[in-house]
Amino acid sequence: MKTLQSWKHEVERSLDVFNERESMPDRLHDAMMYSLEAGGKRIRPALVYAVLETYDRPLSLGAEVAAALEMVHTYSLIHDDLPAMDDDDVRRGRPTNHRQFDEATAILAGDALLTDSFRILAETKLEAHKVVELIGLFSQAAGSRGMVGGQLDDMLAEKRADVSLETLQSIHERKTGALLVYALEAGAVLADVLPSDRAALKAFGRHLGIAFQIQDDILDVEGDEAVIGKRVGSDEQNDKTTYPKLLGLDGAKLALAREVELAEAELTSLSVKAPLLQAMLDFIVKRNH
Repeated sequence: MKTLQSWKHEVERSLDVFNERESMPDRLHDAMMYSLEAGGKRIRPALVYAVLETYDRPLSLGAEVAAALEMVHTYSLIHDDLPAMDDDDVRRGRPTNHRQFDEATAILAGDALLTDSFRILAETKLEAHKVVELIGLFSQAAGSRGMVGGQLDDMLAEKRADVSLETLQSIHERKTGALLVYALEAGAVLADVLPSDRAALKAFGRHLGIAFQIQDDILDVEGDEAVIGKRVGSDEQNDKTTYPKLLGLDGAKLALAREVELAEAELTSLSVKAPLLQAMLDFIVKRNH
């Protein structure tokens, strides 16, 4: 997707600018940038840019939000890979942060990425009320009521046979979906969209988040490890509750199709045409890594 590549370059330039080595320990900077520069699809910042382009607003409006989002996502991956969490040795085709450095450095690199992301948002050159709103929404999406809470419930659901589909959906609406929804809602705040469009973008994000996770679960069953860049079959090995586990592989694929249908319905309700958001949806559900 050509547009996604241009957005990737945009956010990567911002990440370099907002994470300069000056005034921080070299080893900490090296560990932070090791994971930030490890690749990745940059889907969350791309969604911010997709909303801005959809409403014909300049990408520069979203530079800080896009960088902050990618930093928080990267911190979550560093911590997810730790021995106390998923205990993974490979991420994006190379050693995980704690294997490349050490556990303490990896933890602190994650801490720094999380904390510095809020500094970046606080320094945005926007109206004060927008800055406050963006930070408030971000803390909800990334914190105990969002990604972190979902991550804990996901861990607690391991090795349990009584996890319902409703519970699984709640876990992933927070663990995976919350930052995706934030990306779209933040884009709506930056672009000054109509309240009805903002609501539709949030609903689109919720369905997109579930679709993203279902596809992720499917890839863990039938993906190519060389393409994915991490272990295939780790969900089964860790006895995680997943969509294929609850619904079967075919049932998971049907659930994915349903979430796509619901997401597309939200896009059609917008006051503007949104081919870039449709393209992002297509990319997410058809990706092979």
